[in-house]
Amino acid sequence: MKILIKLIISAIAVLVTDLLLSGVSLGDLGETNGLITALLTAAVLGLLNALLKPLLILFTLPVTVLTLGLFLLVINAGIVLIAAELVPGFVVKSFWWALGFSLVLSFVQGILNAFDGGKKREVR
Repeated sequence: MKILIKLIISAIAVLVTDLLLSGVSLGDLGETNGLITALLTAAVLGLLNALLKPLLILFTLPVTVLTLGLFLLVINAGIVLIAAELVPGFVVKSFWWALGFSLVLSFVQGILNAFDGGKKREVR
């Protein structure tokens, strides 16, 4: 159930990010295709972040340390560009739009996860 909630939150964040950035497109949001594309984009980004991102971080560790972690932004933008290639209807115009997309997406997901309650601890 938590995975489904996280997927919906991510899809909403993708939709909001699409509305905020003109260089990113999910297609026509007035139709069902845009919503399906948002869900598919959120799922693909989640899978790429879970499977590919740790490998990329491991292989680029010296550069990441040398740049004090700023190279992680490049990795995030690269993952967004890979997702744009895999998901039909999800279009990112350039690397810079992918970088902006990843930054805005992280911010919007943070806000939405705050409404979700995040990780609540049970009080006994």
